[in-house]
Amino acid sequence: MNRIAVYPGSFDPVTFGHLDIIRRGARLVDRLVVAVAVNSEKNALFTGDERIGFLQEAVVGIPGVEVCRMDGLLVDFVRHLNAHFVLRGLRAVADFEYEFQMACMNRQLSSDVETVFLVSGEETMFLSSRLVREIAGMGGDVTRFTPAGVIPELRRRMMARLGRGPA
Repeated sequence: MNRIAVYPGSFDPVTFGHLDIIRRGARLVDRLVVAVAVNSEKNALFTGDERIGFLQEAVVGIPGVEVCRMDGLLVDFVRHLNAHFVLRGLRAVADFEYEFQMACMNRQLSSDVETVFLVSGEETMFLSSRLVREIAGMGGDVTRFTPAGVIPELRRRMMARLGRGPA
């Protein structure tokens, strides 16, 4: 049986925490689809295509992983792929409350969509895209938190967003 999982997220930007979940999740399935959620109502720092590009570069060499865009409901995307479950990472209790609520809602929308949680590694459990953006915007060093290919554009955009540099 070809086991397929979907790991959805905004990945704005991708962090080493995301990559930890991707590497570990990929060992559990034959195919892991990293689904970049594109929501026009969110004020994302990077476009969907940029986030996909950063992720594709970051997952090179991880067997069975592919990156694609996801529009619409997660349960519809999961069914379209004939995936077996949704993969989500948990950092803290606050994550669990939100993720548990989302997993229950997804089950209400589609009773055959399961969610599997992976606890973040100790090295990345504090990490979030929001914190990485904030550190970059204040000129801090984010090399321990996000892939090198993301950093120059992340710094430029965050400094511009905070009025500290050219757009």
